[in-house]
Amino acid sequence: MASRQTAAAEGTAEEVATETPLQPDLGARRGHFPGVLPSIGPLRAYNSASHAVEPIVPSVPGQIRMYTCGPTVYRSVHIGNLRSYLLADWLRRVFSTLDLRVTQVKNITDVGHMRQEMLERGEDKMIAAALAAGKTPAEIAAFYTEEWLADEAALRIERATVTPRATDHVPDMIALIERLIARGHAYVAGGNVYFDVASYPAYGRLSGNLLGGLIDGVRSEVDPLKRHPADFTLWKAAEPGRLVQWGSPWGPGFPGWHIECSAMSMRYLGETFDLHTGGVDNIFPHHEDEIAQSEAATGKPFVRHWIHGQHLLADGLKMAKSTGNAYTLADLRARGFDPLAFRYLCLLTHYRARLNFTFASLRAAATALDRLRDRLRAWHDLPSLAAEDAARTWDARFRAYLLDDLNLPAAVGLLWTMLRHSSLPAAQKRDLLLQWDDVLGLGLDEVRPVDRASLPEDARYLLQTRDTARQNADYLQADALRATLASQGYGVRDTPSGSIVVPQPLPQPVRYSRASDVPSRLAEADSCDVSVCLLVHNYRPDVQRCLASLVQYEGDRRVEYVIVENASSDDTGHWLEHLAAGSERIRLLRADHRLGEAEGRNLAMRQAGGRVVLLLDTGVEGTGDLFGPLLAALDDPSIGVVGRWGLRTDDMRHFEASEERDVDAIAGYLFAFRRADLRRTGWMDPKYRYYRNLDLHFGFQFRAAGLHLVCLPTLPAVLHEHRGWEELSEEEREKRSKRNFYRFLNAWHHREELLVNRQPTNRR
Repeated sequence: MASRQTAAAEGTAEEVATETPLQPDLGARRGHFPGVLPSIGPLRAYNSASHAVEPIVPSVPGQIRMYTCGPTVYRSVHIGNLRSYLLADWLRRVFSTLDLRVTQVKNITDVGHMRQEMLERGEDKMIAAALAAGKTPAEIAAFYTEEWLADEAALRIERATVTPRATDHVPDMIALIERLIARGHAYVAGGNVYFDVASYPAYGRLSGNLLGGLIDGVRSEVDPLKRHPADFTLWKAAEPGRLVQWGSPWGPGFPGWHIECSAMSMRYLGETFDLHTGGVDNIFPHHEDEIAQSEAATGKPFVRHWIHGQHLLADGLKMAKSTGNAYTLADLRARGFDPLAFRYLCLLTHYRARLNFTFASLRAAATALDRLRDRLRAWHDLPSLAAEDAARTWDARFRAYLLDDLNLPAAVGLLWTMLRHSSLPAAQKRDLLLQWDDVLGLGLDEVRPVDRASLPEDARYLLQTRDTARQNADYLQADALRATLASQGYGVRDTPSGSIVVPQPLPQPVRYSRASDVPSRLAEADSCDVSVCLLVHNYRPDVQRCLASLVQYEGDRRVEYVIVENASSDDTGHWLEHLAAGSERIRLLRADHRLGEAEGRNLAMRQAGGRVVLLLDTGVEGTGDLFGPLLAALDDPSIGVVGRWGLRTDDMRHFEASEERDVDAIAGYLFAFRRADLRRTGWMDPKYRYYRNLDLHFGFQFRAAGLHLVCLPTLPAVLHEHRGWEELSEEEREKRSKRNFYRFLNAWHHREELLVNRQPTNRR
């Protein structure tokens, strides 16, 4: 069968699809054409428990019972969660094409599990938000539950047969815990109930984390109430002041996370069922613990087949709120994307491969989906034809890919190959596409041409005039009228049976996903004296103050402002668009997501045209003429960087503020250099997503090029509150700063000869 490689979603629709060879022996198989070929089931898929691709054979003929780990509803689900739910939806749709009756259970975790002191620090977002807003935890959970259901509906994920809420099933959890205690697999200590992992010898068979290794590997402080460090909590005693708690035989408390899924899955699917899905991050400890507690309680096998979807990365990084890349469906919509473009994008990567999400790949997916819709609009009114052998063969090939470990990338590749193939009439291509969409779930059955009669009168007039122009072979006028209609939101597609109208979104401002999306102007001659480069994310008053303080001291110098609008979530972006529209000296670059610090600054620098580049933080306010001293200092070819705040070090590990002229580093709040020197130093390292210590690394690139770094403490500038620092918790600041510092140290620790105190002579 076709290899499970990731499709190149950033190409055209045809480039996304890869041709796969016709299978030589389809055997006795039946497609969507009843009575022609018998079934080619069952579905074969990778079983995480056996580490092999195996057939999924129902324990009850004609039925599939499956469980999907659902959302924890104290925050919005991100698109990585949604990819996992899409996997379950595609599996369910394939089972339906095999005439299997599917019972799917997808739980809703609406119980806060964290301790009260964590809650008071705001770490349990559901309950913390409830306290802050005066709402109950149940109200907060209900809000995010409805949001999640709406997201699934927008992605055409079919509703599960049952969506049980954890808070409605606490008695089931207590009963299951009592069974475990009675069978000697759990014990009570201090009002808590723990699962005794040593009592279950098979622990670790799913994840490969064997008990001995787990105990030996424990490095953090162990709960003194546990018999063994690897034991996990089934019931937790409620600490004083806890809002969410229930009575139990062991005192007031709340259930552990893992016991919820066991209790709810067995309640609706029985003590043994066919299939359990989730993300790979659920394998350990969640699914491992589910198996242990379920099988220990019943003495029966818990799940016959485990299917796990791989991670979705964003720009190559794991999604996290702290990284700023935990995108939600609302984030995609806010950027003008149809949610179904994300569904299409997920089709292009096999579920067992990591999907690297970028907005560029999402745009390509949206383009491909629009092309599918355009074809269906053009073929909508064609009469259906009787199925021919060629159509049956295409259908059998498509189904064969589905049943081969849910090889959706190959199925999509086959779809595009079929659409380009000359052996099928258009009506049969349309029918196959609609039949296949029963599994793909792209909503293609809802695609219709725009009814001309429903258009505004002026649009109808333009269409009629264009039709006349085409009949008269006046193609120049026809093209001009097409452009006019497009500017009004109506696309025109010419087909053999006439022109059709399709919805066409109005042009959006160009947005960039990475610095390399824009050409570098480094080889061009200087277009002005100074390029002020600003990276802006929110806080419009800061940006206004910064810009106003510079403009009033420009004098007769030619200054341009290259501003990267870094996906602001307030009104800053709209304000900058209005500002840039009225000025030829402002070059506004819009990011389609929040770029890391280095990537965002590289984007600005690549479009800078000044002799001198001034990297400035929006927290800086000029109190006098900054440009004169900076330009004068950089007339000296031996000087590479000039700034207001300098740093010195003796060992590269401890940097201290310095107002001496020669320094080892210049703080990035105000960092000026000649643009031409970038040819010697290179761009900033894009691995630095956070600003701290990026300036050290970039400054040493200039020192390695033989250039001096100079501090001018008399520069008229003050630094106000730094938003990149203030908006993070103390713990997050420490983590990000330390990560960047060790990145710097690993790169430069062996270059101590670059330090000022190691130079043969110091400049004065």
